[in-house]
Amino acid sequence: MKNAQQDWYQLDNAAKIFPGQNSRTWSNVFRVGVELHEKVQPDKLKTALNQVLPRFPTFDVKMKNGFFWHYFDKNPQQAQVQPDVKNICYRINFKENRGFLFRVYYHENRIAVDFYHALGDGYANTVFVSTLAAQYLRLCGAEIGCCGAVLDLSEPPRAEEQIDAYQQYASSKAKYDRRDRSMYHAVGVKEGRHLCNYTIGVMQVDELRTIARQYHATLTEYLVALLLDIHYHKQLSEEKKQKELCVQVPVNLRKHFPSETLRNFVVCARVKLNPDMGLYSFEEIVRQVQLQMNLQNEPKFLNSMMTQNLSIERNPILRAVPLPIKDLGVGISFFFTAEQTTTALLSNIGRVELPQEMYPYIEKYMFFTGPGQLPCSRVWSKPVSM
Repeated sequence: MKNAQQDWYQLDNAAKIFPGQNSRTWSNVFRVGVELHEKVQPDKLKTALNQVLPRFPTFDVKMKNGFFWHYFDKNPQQAQVQPDVKNICYRINFKENRGFLFRVYYHENRIAVDFYHALGDGYANTVFVSTLAAQYLRLCGAEIGCCGAVLDLSEPPRAEEQIDAYQQYASSKAKYDRRDRSMYHAVGVKEGRHLCNYTIGVMQVDELRTIARQYHATLTEYLVALLLDIHYHKQLSEEKKQKELCVQVPVNLRKHFPSETLRNFVVCARVKLNPDMGLYSFEEIVRQVQLQMNLQNEPKFLNSMMTQNLSIERNPILRAVPLPIKDLGVGISFFFTAEQTTTALLSNIGRVELPQEMYPYIEKYMFFTGPGQLPCSRVWSKPVSM
């Protein structure tokens, strides 16, 4: 395995669209965090962060503008930690936070990191947080090994971790047709400025898995079916023209293609339900979810989705379009479509593999997707103190 470190990186295929969507009020940001059994010491957390960051060169960057594309450049600044805020996942400004595209927070016994999605997907960012938490615990006196989601800081960054895996594996001659119509979207009450609500529930995974098995479903299939069932019955109660429903489910492509990249390497499966076909029992919804997810989790199908995504980037005419025009086109398209083609998103980072020595120190892991761009769920631009 080759060791390598670069001073700059092209954005991967998934990341290229995010800068054009960025605005003063919204960015594609999500949070990964860990709660410990003891209160976090900010000085040790800051030391741990600056010891960990060289092992993650694709995170130690700032956003720069080229003539045709955005790119990541090595960030010469030192990353900071800060007290947590109430409105988590608020927008990213490329000129704030010393140019870093992630923010490390602490509050009581919680370590949390808000990531700009251009840096990496849920898996990559979970590895970053796990390695950060492990190094913090070492500074507090714990003896923590390296395995699973915790990288060895004594090893240099590897080329395999920094690669754009979409470019490496997208090779299908078929292209997935991504055209879609507007889906049902539940309308909520707009929150006041600087507010962001999250409802947190805790349940035993084994018990939930037992319920899923009663429907001969995996945990993810069961949760997708639940989301569809909730929105399906909500729309029925509104007594208006019924629209198709769609739940997006990010698929970790590392489970299908042998990649170790710590950048983005996901595509979104789209599981749909059409109420015009008749009334559905929950069992029928589960069956629909299983059929669609089994098809979309097939490597050849996933490859066609990657190839379709890359076809725009590889188009010689679009490649020659200057960056400001590209960003304008992406921004206008996103302004009018936003999440109109999606009813809901289910993001599941899955099981986090940690060294056994870490378990006595950790209460739980957290993962939060950022609010959407639709008017009823807007993220405001300024942090709000706890």
